[in-house]
Amino acid sequence: MWALALPLAYLLGTFPSALLIARAHGIDITTFGSGNPGASNVTRALGWRRGVWVFVLDAAKGAIAAGAGLWLDGRAGGYLFGAAAVLGHVAPATRRFRGGKGVATGGGVILVMLPVVGATVIVLWWVVTRLTGKAAIGSIVAVVAAGVGMAIRGAPAWEFGVAVGLCLLILSRHLGNVRRILRREEHAAGAAGWAVEAPAGENRP
Repeated sequence: MWALALPLAYLLGTFPSALLIARAHGIDITTFGSGNPGASNVTRALGWRRGVWVFVLDAAKGAIAAGAGLWLDGRAGGYLFGAAAVLGHVAPATRRFRGGKGVATGGGVILVMLPVVGATVIVLWWVVTRLTGKAAIGSIVAVVAAGVGMAIRGAPAWEFGVAVGLCLLILSRHLGNVRRILRREEHAAGAAGWAVEAPAGENRP
């Protein structure tokens, strides 16, 4: 069962939400803005509504994988399958291992495994991103907050360790963002907090 289910969780994570939504509107998202196939970059290209769709779809990948693992083998299975989905998102074999940052997919995993912490982290990501205009700052704060939330909750050591491992994987995908933030060159999430103009030929969402 595991030999089949884990690869399926990974494959679920590779589902290219951002690429498909952007392509449907005539954009190759890997050549736009930061080039990252994620919700933030889609927001820059096509506006916040389509960006939210990408975020929801990416979060669903993590939530479905974690939920399946939870059903099959309890909390250990939930984290393991969720981690496989996150890995599929950030390093998809279908796209030469060039994927997204894993924030939304990881958020979906935490939302299933720790609903209160997960919901708090997602809201915190949104608020910080709106206030700073930088999705990367919101992502970094949210990932750190997830670890803090688990510590406050008093999660078992193994569970805390797995979650921290996921957080470190996601943070490692943001090293370039950190360097750009320090140089004050980080891409904005969108003018006036997500209210970006659509590309030529597109109506503003």
